[in-house]
Amino acid sequence: MLKAIQTTALGLMLSLAALPLAAGQSFSSPEARTAEQVRKQIVTLPFLSIFDNIEFTLRDGVVTLEGDVYRRSLKKSAERVALQVEGVNRVENNIRFLPVSRFDDQIRVQLVRALFTHPALDRYALRSVSPIRIIVNNGDVRLTGVVNREMEKNVATIVANQIHGVFSVTNDLRVEVPNKG
Repeated sequence: MLKAIQTTALGLMLSLAALPLAAGQSFSSPEARTAEQVRKQIVTLPFLSIFDNIEFTLRDGVVTLEGDVYRRSLKKSAERVALQVEGVNRVENNIRFLPVSRFDDQIRVQLVRALFTHPALDRYALRSVSPIRIIVNNGDVRLTGVVNREMEKNVATIVANQIHGVFSVTNDLRVEVPNKG
């Protein structure tokens, strides 16, 4: 059997049913089960929104939280729920706060409307936990999460670039179902 997971990087952008694991690994290892529990705890935080992105790594019982949050209380909440998971000994919290800005808020609203009303992306609006995360920091947009097709990833970039006031777009969306060559 493969060595226990040393580093498991998981994003909240994943839906509850989709958890990518390194090839050949399963939930049978204690660290993999711990990582799954941490992910579930973070993904179900009450005020987690489409404008927050929390990722973590787990190594030797230490959870390292990374990402950006819109609501400041989420930083402490994510740390608290991660510490409650059996197998977690310590949490290093490196989550950053997004600046409070009316300008960024306008971009967020426009981007949500544009993305989730676009025919190629509207199905993602119906999910309780959106697989697409929108991070806006001083006019710079970062899209994270998972989409089903490369075309949807490309459409998201085009739509985001058309929003008034957006300075740059970084598309870190992963494609869940790669193109068949």
